[in-house]
Amino acid sequence: MRATTAFLCLLLAAAAPLASQAETLRLSLQPVTDWKAVFGRVEARDRLPARARLGGTLVELTVSEGDIVTAGQVLGQIEDQKLTFQLSALRAQTEALQAQLANAETELKRGEELLARGVTTAQHLDALRTQVDVLKGQIAALDAQAQVITQQEAEGAVLAPAAGRVLDVPVAQGAVIQPGEEVALLGGGGIFLRLSIPERHADALHEGDAIRIETTAGTAEGRLEKVYPLIENGRVLADVAVHGLPDRFFDARVLVRLPLARRETLLVPETALVARAGLDFVAVQDGETTTFRAVVPGERHEDKGAIQVEILSGLQPGDLIVTDPASLPVAVVGHD
Repeated sequence: MRATTAFLCLLLAAAAPLASQAETLRLSLQPVTDWKAVFGRVEARDRLPARARLGGTLVELTVSEGDIVTAGQVLGQIEDQKLTFQLSALRAQTEALQAQLANAETELKRGEELLARGVTTAQHLDALRTQVDVLKGQIAALDAQAQVITQQEAEGAVLAPAAGRVLDVPVAQGAVIQPGEEVALLGGGGIFLRLSIPERHADALHEGDAIRIETTAGTAEGRLEKVYPLIENGRVLADVAVHGLPDRFFDARVLVRLPLARRETLLVPETALVARAGLDFVAVQDGETTTFRAVVPGERHEDKGAIQVEILSGLQPGDLIVTDPASLPVAVVGHD
């Protein structure tokens, strides 16, 4: 028995009255955008460390990873016991000088009375006044030193530099902290997507371009906000601003589609395709005759809520197609 070779060909379908009732579309080349799928990372616009201004022991830690904080909020408390001892010593010195000052003022008052009666000299009275002034100056200097130490104790409070979410707390309560050491890392100033794109696509990136983003909540649209001029390890960094991007997880990867090129192609409505025997057909109308023509569909594109299918082969510009040929009969002819 001879081997049978079957193929599907163009067919004459329905009668003219049926075809004339169907909606038709004249094909022409239409511009489409080629999208490249890459992954972007959810990042905070600002990453600000909350640092210790005072060295000492972290006696209190009030935040943990994931907490929402406000600007100026106290995140922890650092204590340095040496400052307490220094402040006590200054207060003791101040009390001693105040006692000397009280005695010197009494001597000065007595000297003024003696000078009025001519018992003492003006030179002795000037020496008493000088002693009083020196003691007052020493007390003022000790008060200034005490204010410095008091301010240092106040700087033991670790404050949030901005409002945002706590990303990392690298220390634990009871740890010994050095001045300038990071106590917590905050993410604030809003969030965005950071992309790392091969440098061969750098010329196709333009600030303001629309970007498609696929999240767990569905598809969103963002704008390419910034393209960084420095290329590192063959990749270009770019930031995408997205409204309503969830900020629960930072450094999470999100699928992003970038517009890299524009080209022209033939597009037909998705409803114009009819599947028969594993192939796709499009009804082409020529006068009063409707013929089903086998086509090779390509990528699907969304245009104003409608799905358009790219046709790679089988049609040409100027063809008049039936946009909803599902009701038209289709036959298959085989040849041995």
